[in-house]
Amino acid sequence: MDVVELLPRLHLLRFPVGQGYLWRDGDELTLIDAGPGGSGAAIAALVEPLGDIRRIVLTHFHEDHAGGAGELAALTGAEVLAHHLDAAAIRGAVPGPPPVFEDWERPLHTEVARHLPEGEFVRPRMVTGLSDGDVLGFGDGAHVIHTPGHTHGSIALHLAQHGVLFTGDTVAASPVDGSVMPGVFNLDRSQLLGSFGRLAALRSDVACFGHGTPVIGHAGTTLRRSADTYPVSP
Repeated sequence: MDVVELLPRLHLLRFPVGQGYLWRDGDELTLIDAGPGGSGAAIAALVEPLGDIRRIVLTHFHEDHAGGAGELAALTGAEVLAHHLDAAAIRGAVPGPPPVFEDWERPLHTEVARHLPEGEFVRPRMVTGLSDGDVLGFGDGAHVIHTPGHTHGSIALHLAQHGVLFTGDTVAASPVDGSVMPGVFNLDRSQLLGSFGRLAALRSDVACFGHGTPVIGHAGTTLRRSADTYPVSP
């Protein structure tokens, strides 16, 4: 796992599949997404010099984002938060619905799955349910934005005072050329494109994706230009 400083208060954590982000308010840390199963101990060790993890906010239930949350919460006592529509799947109480694949996505998903650990991962015992419009106590007020499409309970987080946007898998950056694009492996692509447009309308300077290189500087403009090329079907 790699840790990259993006801003003095913002670090990227790069996992074998996907990535998470660490926001720092003094010695209080918030983790946005916790990587695949088995990542918890490594995260705890790497971030210990920076402070204490108080909360783990999950953008959705998929294993590459939620897999490390249970282990990390057990080690640190951090609260786990996610949208109430994905919370039961994160706890393992119900199975999460599988993506509706486009034909071209199937081989890509097979390749991604090869890099995820096999078997069940540690589930968090409790998940605090979130809703659209909630404001969380970090980053001078982190606004929760419900972004359905990738999963029913996908969320983004907008730190308006800092111009930082965490998109989860609603938006991604291409591994080929870094261009900004809609996320893949979705439940409802049309719904996802609507969520993409909602995020593109926000004022943001930094955009942090679940997959791909973040945009540092004029992120809102970059997202709007991309969203305009993916119109939502009527």
